[in-house]
Amino acid sequence: MSDSTDPAAGGGGLIAGSDAETLGDQAFRSDDLHGRKPEMTYGGALSFLRRRYTRDIADADIVVSGIPFDMATSNRPGARLGPRAIRAASTGLAELDAYPFGFDPFAFLAVVDYGDCFIDYGHPTEAVERIEAHCTEILAHGAQMVTFGGDHFVTYPILRAHAAKHGPLSLIHFDAHPDTWPDDEGRLDHGSMFLRALQEGIIDPSASVQIGIRTHNDDDYGFTVLGAPWVHRNGPAAVLEVVREKVADRRAYVTFDIDCIDPAFAPGTGTPVSGGLTTAQSLEIVRGLAPFDIVGMDVVEVAPAYDISEITALAAATLAHDFICTQAVRAGAPAQPLGLT
Repeated sequence: MSDSTDPAAGGGGLIAGSDAETLGDQAFRSDDLHGRKPEMTYGGALSFLRRRYTRDIADADIVVSGIPFDMATSNRPGARLGPRAIRAASTGLAELDAYPFGFDPFAFLAVVDYGDCFIDYGHPTEAVERIEAHCTEILAHGAQMVTFGGDHFVTYPILRAHAAKHGPLSLIHFDAHPDTWPDDEGRLDHGSMFLRALQEGIIDPSASVQIGIRTHNDDDYGFTVLGAPWVHRNGPAAVLEVVREKVADRRAYVTFDIDCIDPAFAPGTGTPVSGGLTTAQSLEIVRGLAPFDIVGMDVVEVAPAYDISEITALAAATLAHDFICTQAVRAGAPAQPLGLT
């Protein structure tokens, strides 16, 4: 048996001789923001999708970053550990061409892992300022952000940074909760920040869609709300048609609270609600977002202490991976799906 099987060809095994010395730990050893090299799925330095860890982002198309903050959660804590869990769950997604797209997204996009926003746990009231400054620095380089929470409150300062660059945004919001309950404008609360964002004029509810909602609020504040039962009855294609009608050609931001997915498929979250979307429904909708002008995306509320066999973290990693693939499509990647998809 030869020890020179190329794992990039799907055969597994090792790379013999001098080639072996260039493989592994590409998170800090890679000298190219495009492409990829074989890694051990079960070992090596972790970054999201094995992308290079760097803060030199002048040539980056997409910058991945974590916001490990969960001091605004109203139920179970632990989402501060979400970015780490999502990175660990992404290793298998980095091995093969993307399904169902049939291409390597990194042949078309330069994607880097910027690491995490530093937030001093002893000064939680500084979180908004720190997160917004973190995002502003990245956006100043012209890159698109894919961000991992953290609890859902982190989307508020992320949105402030994006709106400062792009103007008021449409919001494509996946969640079990509308997150538009009133607050006193000084709270750190993951259940009220989108009403605050609306009142500050950084999102336009008339051009925004909330998907998977299954908790009650007395007022929809002008958002188009697609409750989880409606999604179950009508399916992903109907959801995308509503998004097409409401968002149209406006610039949009996508935020995906993992509790949009039913706890049968995503138990590792702080505020689970029964009756949610399946992972398959969620992925199909996200894969359908390629036609829209999306300026950024986040996945939040992964709390790995409550997860089972990493299924929640894997769902989050796959959602972000597939979103990156939609941006590769916009950059010219030709979709070549295998079989009937």
